[in-house]
Amino acid sequence: MAANSYEKPDYWSRKAFSEGYPARSVYKLKEIDEKFGMIRKNYRVLDLGASPGSWTVFVLRALDGSGHVTSVDLNPLAKNVKGENLTFIQGDLYDADVRRQAMELGPYDLVVCDAAPPTTGNRVVDTARSTGLVELAVYYAQTMLKAGGNFAVKVFQGGDQQALLKTMRGMFSSAKGFKPEACRSESFETYLVGLGKK
Repeated sequence: MAANSYEKPDYWSRKAFSEGYPARSVYKLKEIDEKFGMIRKNYRVLDLGASPGSWTVFVLRALDGSGHVTSVDLNPLAKNVKGENLTFIQGDLYDADVRRQAMELGPYDLVVCDAAPPTTGNRVVDTARSTGLVELAVYYAQTMLKAGGNFAVKVFQGGDQQALLKTMRGMFSSAKGFKPEACRSESFETYLVGLGKK
């Protein structure tokens, strides 16, 4: 893969900036929402690994002043990511205090996670780290989603995708993998979607 292929703004990046989103990842959530109907007015939504904030902005726009969004990340959100119904928690998802704060703002109708580990370029290491993050996001969904709630999480292909889906099938009425068109062709990321928490 060419080292600079991620630096050139592609179609999705240009579209994102022109529509006021901090990053191209927004279109992945848009496709997931269009296919699975994840977001509804008045929902309480937890966005894990939210920075720079494209998914948060998309959810805020979909809620249109209703409901509430709680976003969590080690890094701050982009300056233009604001909302009366937005709470941002800056910290590590593994931190007990961060979990407590997120829990207090729940329970949630939807948990989404587009977090990715810092990549090393070693696919085995990166996939293992991604799997760890997915397991953590599943834990948040398990403990903070309302009955009937939905969940979407990014995972690197080649990890324990089948084992993760098996866990999710125990938690949700339906769980499946989905690769949005907005994922880069060379990317080995995909998404796991859980619908209707039991």
